[in-house]
Amino acid sequence: MKNIKKYISALCLATGLLISMNACKIGKDYVQPKLKLPSTFRGDTLDFFGDTSSMGLIHWKTFFHDPTLKMLIDSALANNFEMKTALLNLQISNRVLAQNKSNYLPSVSATLANGSRTWRSKDFGSGPLTKYYDRKGEKAPENMFVYQSQFGSDISFSWEIDIWKKISSKQEQLLAEYLDTQEAKNAIQTNIITSVAKGYFNLLMLDAKIEVAKRNVQLNDSTLRMIKLQYTAGEITALAIQQTESQRLLAASLVPELEKQIVIQENALQTLTGKLPDSIKRGTSYEHLFAESKEISLGSPVEIIRNRPDIRSSEFQLMAANANANIQQAMRYPSFNIGGVLGVNAMLPRNWFNIPGALLGGITGNLTTPIFKNKTLKTQYEVAKLERDKAEIQLQQKVVEAVAEVSNAVVTVDKQREQLELARKRVDNAHLAVKNANLLFKSGYATYLEVITAQSNALDSDLDLVELRQQHLDGFLDLYRSLGGGWR
Repeated sequence: MKNIKKYISALCLATGLLISMNACKIGKDYVQPKLKLPSTFRGDTLDFFGDTSSMGLIHWKTFFHDPTLKMLIDSALANNFEMKTALLNLQISNRVLAQNKSNYLPSVSATLANGSRTWRSKDFGSGPLTKYYDRKGEKAPENMFVYQSQFGSDISFSWEIDIWKKISSKQEQLLAEYLDTQEAKNAIQTNIITSVAKGYFNLLMLDAKIEVAKRNVQLNDSTLRMIKLQYTAGEITALAIQQTESQRLLAASLVPELEKQIVIQENALQTLTGKLPDSIKRGTSYEHLFAESKEISLGSPVEIIRNRPDIRSSEFQLMAANANANIQQAMRYPSFNIGGVLGVNAMLPRNWFNIPGALLGGITGNLTTPIFKNKTLKTQYEVAKLERDKAEIQLQQKVVEAVAEVSNAVVTVDKQREQLELARKRVDNAHLAVKNANLLFKSGYATYLEVITAQSNALDSDLDLVELRQQHLDGFLDLYRSLGGGWR
């Protein structure tokens, strides 16, 4: 018993010394690399954006003003299949992370009952144990096989001491992977919000186009009646009626095409919300769908590192790669395991729980180190370091692409504003031309061709203005997304 105590004390002392070696961690702690960022975004002008809250920090429910659009986004975030899958992935990653924390503790197992019977030749057994053979202790006959029985129950444990912080590095890796999964979910949420909003804007644009087409058909009907009167009076030929009718049919043919596109867009939006195809209610106003630009600012380029889920995800992947490199390096160093067993053991069932005679116990300590593994461990470590370098390059690339994306979105929104102003003037001019052409035609100072041309130009101008409005909405939404808005 004294020898056992000495052995346990020595083992505990060695364990304490090895645990204290944890201060000398193998590998490198993660340090965020220096990222290439400008002081301001290209195109960020003071007269375009305000200096209040940053756009990327605005919650999507505050950013969007249309209640119907908010309801659609809420439904999509709750029922979208891709979002549901992302949430399940997040739960899986969380379970794995929680499980790894238990690796710091010993693993314990219990053998409730263990029985064995081994047949031996007569010449195999000799000594005092021979009496436990068959036939109740009688000596076995010549040339006869005998057997030996053994019964037991025990509890055993095994514990790896985290000398080189291999387990803690694994915890860092799993935590980074969990956070990466969280950012993947945020990126999916941002994409869903963007897709729903753009689909809703497209519906509003299609509704506006139908109104333009129907209004133009009514205008063509009025012009056709006027030309028919001129034809009856013998002032023009039948060609004028035919060309005017062609112009009317052109405007009328837009209506069924737009109605088809509306149904397809409604079905696409319902799919995003996880529902079967159905019609979608629209708001009453095409204007003021989200926060005006004067209420917000672009913020600092540094903020996109904190705001954009794809950049945050890329950095977490770099953290995971760094932790994995530390793990692979630690695999090349010695590992220390302690273990033990406590239970009962007997050769006859009636002595199974004969205390203290049947008691057994033991404690072990193993210090092992790899010597020659066909360069496997070295190769895995070198590959892990290269993977870390790749992850850092990908992070740098994500940041540069994000800055460029924001700059592109800024100039797009700015120039679309100028285009909208010109398009509105063009529409006003086209409508005035239609009015004057009709007056001049009635007075005999303009031909029917001039009337048809004016009406065709008015139709094109109205449709172009509607499309530009939608493009401006999409551009402003892209700017919001590129700044990292939408996932909060």
